[in-house]
Amino acid sequence: MHELSSFEEAKIEVRTTADGSPTLYVPALDEHYHSTHGARQESQHVFIAAGLKPLLAAGGTTYAQPLRVLEVGLGTGLNAILTLEANQGAPTESFLEYDGLETFPLPPAVVAALRPEWDQRGEWLGRHFAYLHTVPWDVPVEMTPWFTVWKRPQPLQTVALPASYYNLIYFDAFAPEKQPELWTEAVFAKLYTAAAPGAVLVSYCAQGQFRRNLRAAGWLTEKLPGPPGKREMTRARKPA
Repeated sequence: MHELSSFEEAKIEVRTTADGSPTLYVPALDEHYHSTHGARQESQHVFIAAGLKPLLAAGGTTYAQPLRVLEVGLGTGLNAILTLEANQGAPTESFLEYDGLETFPLPPAVVAALRPEWDQRGEWLGRHFAYLHTVPWDVPVEMTPWFTVWKRPQPLQTVALPASYYNLIYFDAFAPEKQPELWTEAVFAKLYTAAAPGAVLVSYCAQGQFRRNLRAAGWLTEKLPGPPGKREMTRARKPA
């Protein structure tokens, strides 16, 4: 969750990371939205390769039984668009419901500064990146016949989440030392309740206290090799 009061106060800067993809930097927090070693490759490694692709490979999702994804920290939309792209490229396209929590929608000027990265990767991606940031908030919107997004502006601590619903959770909040209120046992207990049996939670973070809080809330945790610049990441699972 990127909770900042205004674009002017945040003084967000667009910066290029080591793999050539952009990220945002918030001087007030001394924090980047993504890894400076590579924004796109971090998201691909943590959220797509370790989280989404194994579920897509399992197949079996339909309109009646979609794959439901919750992202904590929609941010620039990087994970959402990579999820859309991965689903389009899957051998059998699945129906995805994608709910993204974000209390600080990006101003149009920042979205415009980020769009060239997507345009360079193809007109389809550039168009859907722009569309993601223009669809209305707090209402489900069909971006493609197989991908529905619901941008939710409520904080994680107070948002109402359905029980036993989500198959995959992208936990992409700012680091624990920057937003400690989002890394508590109570938060992970809330996500555990919202997760369907067998659901997976993935995060770039591998902090010991983070994993202990997950386990205290009922999650089964494992360490995985991290993306470039990080030794480890975390994947957790709710018992089936």
